Amino acid sequence: MDIVVFGAGSLGSLVGGLLARDHDVTLVAREAHARAVRESGLRLEGAVDDGPSRVVPAATTDGTGLEADLAVVTVKSFDTAAAADTLATGSIEAVLSLQNGMGNEATLATRLDASVLAGTATYGAILQEPGIVECTGPGEIVLGPRDGGSSARAERVGEAFAAAGLETTVADDMPRRLWEKLAVNAGINPVTALTATENEAVRAEPAADLAHTATRETARVARACDVSLSNREALAAMETVAEATAANTSSMAQDLAAQRRTEIDAINGYVVEQAAENGLEVPTNRTLTALIRTWEQGRGLR
Repeated sequence: MDIVVFGAGSLGSLVGGLLARDHDVTLVAREAHARAVRESGLRLEGAVDDGPSRVVPAATTDGTGLEADLAVVTVKSFDTAAAADTLATGSIEAVLSLQNGMGNEATLATRLDASVLAGTATYGAILQEPGIVECTGPGEIVLGPRDGGSSARAERVGEAFAAAGLETTVADDMPRRLWEKLAVNAGINPVTALTATENEAVRAEPAADLAHTATRETARVARACDVSLSNREALAAMETVAEATAANTSSMAQDLAAQRRTEIDAINGYVVEQAAENGLEVPTNRTLTALIRTWEQGRGLR
């Protein structure tokens, strides 16, 4: 399969590197990383299996005019529209979003004449330096049609990922899975970002109550959007992730530490927007969103 990974940072490089063991892969990445991969290949380190530790995908900074059976999109949520417009200049048969937050699939679908799949990824990854990506923890790719149900295309993509050694599940309930992931992120990410703590912070007071409330609010909004996600299920998922990644720094906490724009609009901000459309109040998500947006505005990031 010909595969483009658009936004090959940490996760994109890990997924793309593993796929390159069995498929023709092109990484669309920043200049330093793309140059290192072109010159010396991509080195895979950490919790990967016994396959090749160095692969040689193609790499470019220019995502225009590309042709592929599949594009895996791993850019930040606020760059989704620009990524879609760039991919639209080429010929892409299917697109899989492995991004944080909600709304990415809809953005891709409105700008691309391609089948759009939704996905989640729990692999831990760090781009150690240009040309070197480390898997910091094994995980799973879950993918399926963005509106739920099954499709032959999703099955083919799942088979391609599995053949490359990626733990992969093809699911028929992606809307619910995306909302569950959103509930987890809504509870963990802004709390750890604002307090400069690791994920374990939300497992104990005083942060636990705040994180739990944000998660419960998100589950309530999911149900208002006709997605079956109970408070108990959402909280259990959040606790499981917080325990499994206790020593990790959330992506939003990493963004604040690096003085970068966050994905708050597609996480807690999305909860606030959907709550308003359904006549619900989500005061904890609203407060967390306002605090992160204020931080961004104060640093000229908005």
